[in-house]
Amino acid sequence: MDTATVWEWVGYLASVVVAISLMMANIKKLRWWNLVGAALFVAYGLAIDAIPVALVNFFIVLIDVYYLVKLYREPVAEPPSE
Repeated sequence: MDTATVWEWVGYLASVVVAISLMMANIKKLRWWNLVGAALFVAYGLAIDAIPVALVNFFIVLIDVYYLVKLYREPVAEPPSE
């Protein structure tokens, strides 16, 4: 399998991972899956010299990291006492 074919499969994998992320009801899972998909797209974009693809997905990675940090720093809500 040549290098171009490997990167093509990375692109397909990235597409599937992003699609999976959009099916998540849990926002933390959505952000994690989307982060992985966007990171794969960054690698794919750089490998095929598609800088706009790499840049927009790098920006998405930063957004996902920002919101994941924010989600994990939020205190867990206490259930109402009776």
